[in-house]
Amino acid sequence: MKAITTLIFLLFAIYSSAQIVNIESLRRVNDTSKWSGFTSLDVNLTKNTNTIFNLKNSIHVQYRYKKHLALLVNTIDLKEANDEALVNKGIQHLRYNYNITPKIAWEFFLQSQYDDISNIKFRGLVGTGSRFTLYASQKYNFYLGTLMMYEYEETKTETATIYESDIRGSAYFSCRIYPTDNISFISTTYYQPKINAVDDYRISSETSLLLKIIANLSFKTSFYYTFDAFPAEGVPSSQYKFTNGLLYSFD
Repeated sequence: MKAITTLIFLLFAIYSSAQIVNIESLRRVNDTSKWSGFTSLDVNLTKNTNTIFNLKNSIHVQYRYKKHLALLVNTIDLKEANDEALVNKGIQHLRYNYNITPKIAWEFFLQSQYDDISNIKFRGLVGTGSRFTLYASQKYNFYLGTLMMYEYEETKTETATIYESDIRGSAYFSCRIYPTDNISFISTTYYQPKINAVDDYRISSETSLLLKIIANLSFKTSFYYTFDAFPAEGVPSSQYKFTNGLLYSFD
């Protein structure tokens, strides 16, 4: 069961269209293996009146030792139609956790990302905060996180590049449910308001279902919904998508 507890949502938002990276979906619940992780690859080619190509690759490596946990995530998402980019984004995320008690951890993270379609040339984040285990058992896990982060962003308009730097809060609630040894379900919702302007906020909700095929190989289906109260110019406030693919994990 532990071999398939890594789930991909995001549009981590996750990593996602809303630009909120869902690290909760990438954590591996594994207390025995020091090294663990996964790689996933989705490739689609459609030919009708248009030629559509889609490539999505995620690599996640996690190291756990006693009270320490470090994880590294790198994601690339590319979609083209008739050689024109419909999606072109990437994310790099580094996170460190220290378990203060069995139910309370302190987190530090660094992140960089870009998304041409959402007019984000670059977004850099650095943050820290607490993570609480509300309930944990073999079949049910519930978590709550409360963090603060500094954000630097460069967004594009038709005539110029806009530079912004802000302090945001980041709160998330995550649940993991394992009804059988072959089925895993994870749902996470993020809320990220700007500290000096609470009407400027982002919400990201991601839900994934994994069905084990063999050993460390699983089929995954995910739904992503995101909302940004003040998106980049020309980008809608609400976005959503469904994805299907395969996921390979290792312990």
